Amino acid sequence: MDFTDLFPFAPVVGYPFLSLVSFFGSLIPFVPIPSFILLATMAVGDQYNIHILALLAAITATAAKQIIFYISYTGRRIITKTTKKRMMPFQRLVKRYGASAAFIAAATPIPDDLVYIPLGLAKYNPKKFFVATLTGKIVLSYIIVIISHFFGDAVEPLLEQVEDPTAIYAGVIVFGVALTVIIILMFRLDWAQVLGRFAPWTLDDDDDENNSNS
Repeated sequence: MDFTDLFPFAPVVGYPFLSLVSFFGSLIPFVPIPSFILLATMAVGDQYNIHILALLAAITATAAKQIIFYISYTGRRIITKTTKKRMMPFQRLVKRYGASAAFIAAATPIPDDLVYIPLGLAKYNPKKFFVATLTGKIVLSYIIVIISHFFGDAVEPLLEQVEDPTAIYAGVIVFGVALTVIIILMFRLDWAQVLGRFAPWTLDDDDDENNSNS
């Protein structure tokens, strides 16, 4: 199996399909991996411009994450008071590192929604969030296309050991389910107890209004 076996139709559908997969793949919380696979597949060879690929993937993924952020930003109205109270220390934690946390989440393969949703709930500055996320997505997209374009021949021997891509797709689904469970547990945890010992400042209510526009 090689890269094109994962998305055999990628060379035909072109940039618009990449944009759609990147957007909707990023819009579904905790399951961004399929869009990364498609981006890597299309970056192999010279059929597509790697700069266009990277920028398209970054922009569309950022647009999707902005929607998730805004849903979380206004979602406080549908969260119970008990959940708000439990989540508040964690919201203060991610808000303190705001742009840095958003950039690292965007520029690395970690499940970024675990950072973006609390930032939205904490009403972090939307403009700063957008800039940090777009910058991080550009960095990550360029890393993917450069590795795939220039080192694809070195990676393909590893893929040859995989006879059926169904195993990869199943792994993606399992990964998404596991992360969904994690986010549910995140909302149910009493973060005051978790962070109180290591970051006691997250229990302080005094700075909330002062930092509301940070």
